[in-house]
Amino acid sequence: MVDKQHFKISTLTLWLLGSVLTLMGCFLTYYGWVLVNLDGSFYFLIVGIGLIISGVQLTRKRISGAIIYGILLVSTFIWAIADSGFDFWPLVSRLLTFIGFGILVALSIPALLTKTGRRPNWKLAGSISALLSIIFIAFIGGMFVPHDPVSASEDTSLPLTKVKPGEEQVNWDHYGNTSGGTRFVALDQITRDNVKDLQVAWTYRTGDIPVSPNGGGAEDQQTPLQIGNRLYLCTPHNNVIAVDATTGKELWKTEINAKQKKWMRCRGLAYFDAQAALQQPDLPDSTPVKTVSVAANAQCQRRILMNSVTPELIALDADTGEFCHDFGNNGRVSLSDHMGKGTDKGEYYPTSAPTLAGTTVVIGGRVADNVATDMPGGVVRGFDVITGQLRWAFDPGNPEQKQAPAEGQTYARSTPNVWAPMSYDSHSNTVYMPTGSAAVDLWGVKHNPLDRKFGASMVAVDASTGRVKWVYQTVHNDLWDFDVPMQPSFSDFPGPDGKTTPALIFGTKSGQLFVLDRATGKPLTKVEERPVTQGQIPDENYSPTQPFSVGMPTIGADVLKESDMWGATPFDQLMCRIQFKSKRYNGLFTPPGTDASLNLPGSLGGMNWGGLSIDPVNQYLFINDMRVGLEVQLIPASPEIQGAKNDGNEAAAISRPLPLAGTPYAINAKVRFMSPLEIPCQKPPFGTLTAVDLKTQKIAWQVPVGTVQDTGPFGVKMGLPMPIGMPTIGGTLATQGGLVFIASTQDYYLRGFDTSTGKEVWKARLPVGSQSTPVSYKSPVDGKQYILITAGGARNSPDRGDYVIAYKLP
Repeated sequence: MVDKQHFKISTLTLWLLGSVLTLMGCFLTYYGWVLVNLDGSFYFLIVGIGLIISGVQLTRKRISGAIIYGILLVSTFIWAIADSGFDFWPLVSRLLTFIGFGILVALSIPALLTKTGRRPNWKLAGSISALLSIIFIAFIGGMFVPHDPVSASEDTSLPLTKVKPGEEQVNWDHYGNTSGGTRFVALDQITRDNVKDLQVAWTYRTGDIPVSPNGGGAEDQQTPLQIGNRLYLCTPHNNVIAVDATTGKELWKTEINAKQKKWMRCRGLAYFDAQAALQQPDLPDSTPVKTVSVAANAQCQRRILMNSVTPELIALDADTGEFCHDFGNNGRVSLSDHMGKGTDKGEYYPTSAPTLAGTTVVIGGRVADNVATDMPGGVVRGFDVITGQLRWAFDPGNPEQKQAPAEGQTYARSTPNVWAPMSYDSHSNTVYMPTGSAAVDLWGVKHNPLDRKFGASMVAVDASTGRVKWVYQTVHNDLWDFDVPMQPSFSDFPGPDGKTTPALIFGTKSGQLFVLDRATGKPLTKVEERPVTQGQIPDENYSPTQPFSVGMPTIGADVLKESDMWGATPFDQLMCRIQFKSKRYNGLFTPPGTDASLNLPGSLGGMNWGGLSIDPVNQYLFINDMRVGLEVQLIPASPEIQGAKNDGNEAAAISRPLPLAGTPYAINAKVRFMSPLEIPCQKPPFGTLTAVDLKTQKIAWQVPVGTVQDTGPFGVKMGLPMPIGMPTIGGTLATQGGLVFIASTQDYYLRGFDTSTGKEVWKARLPVGSQSTPVSYKSPVDGKQYILITAGGARNSPDRGDYVIAYKLP
């Protein structure tokens, strides 16, 4: 009776195992044939046929089924290494599923031998299954260990250098800490040796909880300011709050409650003290900074400035939160003046912090992408910090005209805009502006010579007059939305002769790093003009070449090939290979066309608005990036499509045709390059933290940053702290304690890394994710160094919050 029951169980088990393998084989055979017809790999077709034969034989209880599977498994090992080398995550995708089934097949050997009248040979089955189980467990264990794309050299050890007397940081009084956006704090109380002891000092709740998990609505992306014992915060709906920097106690709150249809956020504020000494430029041929004054007994001696999404420029008393009555109309200046139609529909408004340039507040603004050829212009304006009066306007469509247009007229329409933060050099009284592209990004037929001159560039202008000093372009005739998306960071850049040059360093969405002389705009590292593929759109202005910054490392923009495709299993990997081979791809500058094409990085980057941080003591540059490709296609627009609504929400996937008004085309697709399991199709990491040694212009180390603990396929949290490296939205903070902090991952952590090696040396669990940049300061009350982060929710994660959390040593 027992033998009969055992016979039934083993027969059923073999039938189930064989059936599953047969179904797997059918899937791989069918789609493998599709891939072969796209000139792709033959492997999946061959292994699919082999799995069908193996599966059928197992259902027939033939030992040949196990033998064939064993041959397939050994062949897959050989193919996987030949296809992807010994890179861990690609091997997981290719081998883990087959190893798992290999264990089951090995365990079935005794039953198969019994069916043929031979001895079961448990020893053979046990040995094979044990070996495969060890490999399987090793792969699973390896998923929870970081696999660095570039490991630090074993002899790399940056010394901990104490802050010199008199050089310790007092205030974090600019968006990027300094007006040159270094995001480095000269404090050394918290070090890589004691950071493990950090603990929560206090928590504050702003009361303004973002609601958007996909980026199109309200998000918390701020970098707070710290002046003395006060912190100044802003919220997604543009409320401004002052809290005690030592205790977190609220001192005042001014509720603006600004609302916009899309893209509500406040990335930062500006601060001005009318009683502080005014720094005049000290370089030749620099215009002086205009002097201003506030009566001794008047309010707003110290003021906080914010550009709201309504759109307005707002000035508040830093001591009380009251509106500054001497500024504009009782503390408000409209930014809609002379902008023309579209500002009332959310097609223009600022999202980045104002730039304080001496006594001029400089304001750019976001213009919605890929909506229409007739959009608000990208004018940048400078306002008097006390009165709010317009001092100058840099209009890319009319750069010689510095004043506002005549009554009833508008600034030039659809010009390149400056949506990212800017930097200011007080030594030369110069503002450095990172520009985007003229509307429409993907179709440049109507772009004029000035659009093509100023688009995707770094533009230096005089802070007192708005006069253009120089322009350096990073993409010619940009058709990819490859903006310069970040505030440039200042550095005394080391040269081969040991001398340093005042430089600015910035990254682009295309994964390029540029180093320019601040005085001339000329590259300090090698840039090559290389030929690129031309497109087929009629009358389009294609540039025959594009600049490649070969003197600095490229971050996350390697040219893809089929073997770079990835998936959690061989099945979604195969589907990604089919997607890849089905789309036109010519490398970094693949031009959009009427056929489906692929861009990597896509319009999210690459690098984005979080910017860079620089350790000037060790001459290290820190970069975080995201690596998710984008599928793009233009199609002729039918009357039905032309009537559809395009609200310019580029954060959300465009999964149906949307019109590009003013063009003969619609966007048929602008979606992330993802597998059917909603996992990026290219191999991990999908986001990294990179250190570049500025002395050698080489990558010192690169590590994956972020896990899938709080995210996963179809938005389901996996709960697994696998450090695969995830896209990051936000920036980094470097400190003189040998640490770089980041919290802009999709999991809910603030992390600290050793600047020498990239090793994670500390992390703190946050209530929700964060898209903000950490700051650090020393309290003038208790003398403690604090690390502070705000957490409102990570992109593509479901949980939202309104937390401000400060950490210090016990």
